[in-house]
Amino acid sequence: MKPSDPRGEAVDLEEAFFAKENARLLDQMRAKTEKEERREMLRRVVRIQDEAFLDRLILLGIGPETALALRLIPLVTVAWADGHMDDREREAILSAAREQGLASEEMARQVLKDWLEQKPDPRLLSLWKDYVGHIWNHFTDDEQLQMRQNLLTTAEEVANAAGGFLGLSKISAAELEVLEDLRKVLQ
Repeated sequence: MKPSDPRGEAVDLEEAFFAKENARLLDQMRAKTEKEERREMLRRVVRIQDEAFLDRLILLGIGPETALALRLIPLVTVAWADGHMDDREREAILSAAREQGLASEEMARQVLKDWLEQKPDPRLLSLWKDYVGHIWNHFTDDEQLQMRQNLLTTAEEVANAAGGFLGLSKISAAELEVLEDLRKVLQ
């Protein structure tokens, strides 16, 4: 039996401790970086810079993917309201999606592509309204105003995109109904 070397055992103990501690620190650093990246993606999607607002979204479990769905579902619903999607409505939705960083998100692009080619299930808007109804009162009046303005302005742009005769805006009755429904939810 070999006599034990206390110095060697101490070195082994230190190496084991620091390896474990370094792994823990590395995990913390990765988590912090991932959180910062998700926060930045979220910031791009919601187009609101306020840190407290972003923290509240994160606390509510709203990540960039959910925020993107919350922004795009009303636009797609408005575009499909009259039963078909005009090329100009499609381009207005794609433009809004590009402004919100969709170009870098493959999964989101694919979902949006599907929604642009085939009318989504009507339950999608119902689910959207329920979800918004559950989270809406977690935001300040100013935050609600900003979100309402951002969403309704873009939804109205989509509705106006099909245009009318000689450049006069012509929003269909079905699109007006969806826009009014959105306004009610966002009160």
